[in-house]
Amino acid sequence: MSTDPAEMLCKSVDERREELVELARSLIRFPTVNPPGEVYRPCAEFIGERMRARGFAVEYVRAAGTPGDSERYPRINVIARREGAAPGPCVHFNSHIDVVQTGSGWTTDPFAAAVTDGKIYGRGACDMKGGLAASIIAVEALIDSAANLPGTLEISGTVDEESGGYGGVHYLAERGWFSSPRVNHVLIPEPLNVDRICIGHRGVWWAEIETLGRMAHGSMPFLGDCAVRHMNAVLDRFERDLYPKLAARRTDMPVVPSGARHSTLNINSIHGGQTESQGYPAPVVPDSCRMVIDRRLLIEESIESVKGEVLELLDQLVNDRPGFRYSIRDIFEVRPTMADRNGPVARSTAAAVRRVLGRDPEFICSPGTYDQKHIDRVGKLRDCIAYGPGILDLAHQPDEYVVIEDMINSAKVMALSARTLLLGTHP
Repeated sequence: MSTDPAEMLCKSVDERREELVELARSLIRFPTVNPPGEVYRPCAEFIGERMRARGFAVEYVRAAGTPGDSERYPRINVIARREGAAPGPCVHFNSHIDVVQTGSGWTTDPFAAAVTDGKIYGRGACDMKGGLAASIIAVEALIDSAANLPGTLEISGTVDEESGGYGGVHYLAERGWFSSPRVNHVLIPEPLNVDRICIGHRGVWWAEIETLGRMAHGSMPFLGDCAVRHMNAVLDRFERDLYPKLAARRTDMPVVPSGARHSTLNINSIHGGQTESQGYPAPVVPDSCRMVIDRRLLIEESIESVKGEVLELLDQLVNDRPGFRYSIRDIFEVRPTMADRNGPVARSTAAAVRRVLGRDPEFICSPGTYDQKHIDRVGKLRDCIAYGPGILDLAHQPDEYVVIEDMINSAKVMALSARTLLLGTHP
């Protein structure tokens, strides 16, 4: 029998295969759909009771007053903490428990957690209850194989990541749950492929632009001022002046897919004119047109410059186009973030990937955001990465699934990485 601690730890994970599968299936069966935030409390309590049985101190934190929080849909987060045999760093595994709407196109019950051909199907299987289950098994295997480890292990199940994280990690980070010295290293088991380590993400600015006009009878549009035509002028300037600039910018961040290494702008929606009545449009010239933009920014860009170039374009239209008036409203913004690929958690996870999978991991950044933004920007904790099972392209899709073998391998990687971090033996 091997006496290599790392090999014994991996064997301990292998012995928990069926337990891991059943744990993931149990988590998927909680329909924690956001919005509106269904069954958050029962799911959090399921996690908490399991961790309490393993000697963890468990706390439930309601994010009172955050968007969506109500007596019917309370934003309940669970944090489980286990102190080791001696002082040392704290390694925290954070997973969000909320999932997006199921949508159409499923060929199986989204919350049945069916197992077929080595895969578990269900909403949230990939994003990210498979990762949550793998992190719990990793921590339990680590505790059982090395009872005298120093330091502290934490597991959290947080809410509302799919709607910005304000009822989850953001709320907790504001209150010191994700700050040193309480926590030192954070690993988020997001579905970014089992041989990838995600060290950050692009930023985002959502805004609503409204162009203003003047109402008149639709048969005499010359007496009014069409806000939709003014919005068309905005789109034309975007095409002529802004999109070429964005396409010319390229980041040094290792963002995947490669198209996301450029700055991007998505026109999310446009709404203009009066609403229909009984199937007929109102015969009026629209005096308002609203457009929501989704601007993704690179770490080389500042949020101030990104906003500034849009405002400059709009102000040019005020000067160039007769009657052009506008207003603009910020909806949401996140600055880009990127951890050091040579930091402790990235290095220890990379070494574990090499041991478990036999190949070097790919270091990547995400085109969209996830809860690392709050840990970094609010908690001021930089040693945070995302690593977990799941194929990124399957997230939010019908017939979403997670591969069981990927869960096993990622649990081994997480257990080995945590062991290295607790012992302070970073490669």
